[in-house]
Amino acid sequence: MVIQPKVRGFICTNAHPEGCAASVDNQIAFTQSQGERFAANANQPKNVLVIGCSTGYGLASRITAAYGYGAKTLGICFEKAPTERKTGTAGWYNTAAFHERAHADGMYAKTLNGDAFSNELKAQAIEAIKADLGKVDLVVYSLASPRRADPVSGTVFKSTLKPVGQAYTTKTYDTDKDLIHTVELEPANEQEIHDTVKVMGGEDWELWLDALADAGCLAEGCETTAYTYIGKELTWPIYGQATIGKAKEDLDRAAAAIRTKHAQLNVDAHVSSLKALVTQASSAIPVMPLYISLIYKVMKEEGTHEGCIEQIAGLFAERLYADNAETDETRRYRMDGKETNDATQAKIKALWDQVTQENFHELADYKGYHQDFLQLFGFAMDGVDYDADVDPIREWK
Repeated sequence: MVIQPKVRGFICTNAHPEGCAASVDNQIAFTQSQGERFAANANQPKNVLVIGCSTGYGLASRITAAYGYGAKTLGICFEKAPTERKTGTAGWYNTAAFHERAHADGMYAKTLNGDAFSNELKAQAIEAIKADLGKVDLVVYSLASPRRADPVSGTVFKSTLKPVGQAYTTKTYDTDKDLIHTVELEPANEQEIHDTVKVMGGEDWELWLDALADAGCLAEGCETTAYTYIGKELTWPIYGQATIGKAKEDLDRAAAAIRTKHAQLNVDAHVSSLKALVTQASSAIPVMPLYISLIYKVMKEEGTHEGCIEQIAGLFAERLYADNAETDETRRYRMDGKETNDATQAKIKALWDQVTQENFHELADYKGYHQDFLQLFGFAMDGVDYDADVDPIREWK
């Protein structure tokens, strides 16, 4: 079939297998170009579990572990396979491409597809670790889901994107209508806050580490990190001072709990705060398409813009495996400083105050935002013929 993007609102309902493979290849090439940077780390990962491995920062983490350090990687994701009539998800194609490259290069790569929140998937992962790896020395937690079923009760919790305490009115950009407009978000109630923490907080990260430890699958000195976004003034009302912010606070709680519970193994747990980028998750959050379009403009002009793979390369080389790695007052690894420093934020704030429907495309880098959005699904990649007839079927080998 000829596969062209089908965009509806903030999602793309199809994906291109060749484009996704090109994206994976590009990230591998970048990682290989950073070899000396990774070689400088005396401590290096050997057996890595990436929970949420198929897109965005999770995929970049898997690529960095494998091609930066030669690590064996076990991935966990929840993706939809293609059929003769319908494409698979981008994460399916990313994983197929990663498997193909890794196996061709003589690397161990295995992926389990299913509900990472479930006890069944945790048991499958433990079985695979015992059979193939013995123990893991790095666990990356990079899940993004709008809902979660409690593994014991079966209760399904759904997250909510709302401010806490009071209503919030702000600008946003509707990508579907190419429209700057005002959005008013009503404050969340206590149940919505609770449910969002259950989905996006640290409980499942903690359960994964507990299960791995109980099964004897954590190596001495195992590193583990969960990814978050903190942001600054412009995004605090929808992030820091909002339901998502409450969930992020729970990640900090979970990191401390993991360090305490698994102190005998010297497990080191940190939340890692990364910069704002176009992801399938951020595209759905009010304010973010406008904010990200503006930071792309400013950071590209400053020469500080980074994508997922650049951010994760820095995290591994300068934080996870660096001696005496710097943390903030909450013991988080901060890789977002090029975005959140006062000088850059002042430039973004100035544009935010000026931007209107008439000048949006002049003041913001929406072209870059939209290209990154399409590339999430394997479209708008250089060197890919999007008019060609391609087979949508790709298998994980």
